[in-house]
Formats: sequence, C-alpha cells, structure tokens
Amino acid sequence: MGRRSELAGEGDERIWWFCFRDSLKSKRIKERERVGHLGESYQEWVHQPIVSKEGPRFFGSDFWEFLTRTEWWVIPLVWLPVVCWFVSKSIVMGHTLPQITLMVVTGIGVWTLLEYTLHRFLFHIKTKSYWGNTMHYLLHGCHHKHPMDGLRLVFPPAATAVLCFPFYNLFKLISTPSTAPALFGGGLLGYVMYDVTHYYLHHGQPTSEVPKNLKKYHLNHHFRIQNKGFGITSSLWDKVFGTLPTSMPAEKSR
Repeated sequence: MGRRSELAGEGDERIWWFCFRDSLKSKRIKERERVGHLGESYQEWVHQPIVSKEGPRFFGSDFWEFLTRTEWWVIPLVWLPVVCWFVSKSIVMGHTLPQITLMVVTGIGVWTLLEYTLHRFLFHIKTKSYWGNTMHYLLHGCHHKHPMDGLRLVFPPAATAVLCFPFYNLFKLISTPSTAPALFGGGLLGYVMYDVTHYYLHHGQPTSEVPKNLKKYHLNHHFRIQNKGFGITSSLWDKVFGTLPTSMPAEKSR
C-alpha cells in the first residue's frame, strides 16, 4: 500500500511538472501570437527593445523550436567545409590561385551588397497586416525586440540550406561553369563572416578600435536609429546609398 502511495505521489509530481512546463511554453509563445493583431502599431512596438539574454518561444513543438535556435559556432562548423568544397571545384577545373582568390573576394563583395539589400528592403519592410506582422516578427522583428537573445543572432542552417539553391543557380546564370563554384563559395564565406561578426557585435567585448566602432555602429542601429545603418560587416553600402546614421549626440556637442 505504501509503495502504491509513493508511485501515486511520483505520478502527481510528474503531472504537475508537465502542466507547469506547458503553461510556461504557452506564456512565452503569446508574444508571437499577438504581434499579428498589433496592426500599424507593430512598427513602433517592435523597435522598443527588451534587453534580455533569453527571447520568447516561437512554437509549441520542441522540434520546430529547436530549428529556430542556433549557437554561433554552428555556422562556421557547418558552412566552412561547404565553402572549401565549392572553391575546390573551381581549382579542379584548372583555375590558378590568383584567379581563385579574385573570385572568392568578388563573391565576398557580392555578399556585402546582398547583406545590405536584404537587411534594408526585406528585414525592415513596413507591415501592418496580421500575416505581414507575424512573418516579419519571425524573420527579423524578434531580433529587434530581443536583440541580446544569443540563440537567434545567426541564421539557422536548415533555412540557409534552402536559400543556397536559388543563390547558387543565380551565380551559375551570371558566370561560367568553372567560375560559379568559387564565386558562390566566396559569397558563402561572406555570409559566414557576416553571421559570426553579427554575434560578436552583440556579445563580444572588443578592445581594438575597428571592432569597437563597428559594435557601436550596429548597436546604434538597434537602440537609436533603426532606419539607418543597415551594414553589419561594414558601413560601405550605407555610405554609397545614403543611409549612414548621423553622429552620436555626444559627438555633435564637441
């Protein structure tokens, strides 16, 4: 009889734990569910950041939730071997080291423009409909609302893999069969540099001047002027297209 009571007690504790866990999940999912109902006020709401190292939950399913969270080191671990494989294809096709270097650098340059373009025109698109707000929140809005969430600072590999197919086909369309792999490899390397830089700008503690200025530049985009400063790895394209943010107030007063 005593043994049955113990088992019953353990069962009650287990039920209580599952109920508590599901309740916690539900509360953390609510933010994602309500953004669609914010309408035009969503734009103002999403640019009022909450500084916390843990962001909200997107999905009730642990599997789908897992796919939305990525440690920064997963990016180079997964994609650098892929970069090497694509570059090696162009080497096997007879290109010299200087030619390969030029193609890789060109691919990185193409990525920096793509990085700027996507961030400015897709990630900062204005939305007000239910599905528009919800999709924007899942794509980039959550990052602006919770900018210090370390598990949503880099792009999940599963999503990147899907996007690689159209971008590789684009490189094949605008180049030759032997140069496309190295160009794409360079673009992919640029993406890896972008993602790890992005994480570092949020959580790193730079000591030298260049990364210090880059960190200030990016955090200025998050906490002060969200419609300027779209470059992550550099401010080059902001200068070219006139979206360079104004100087900080302290610098103006000097």
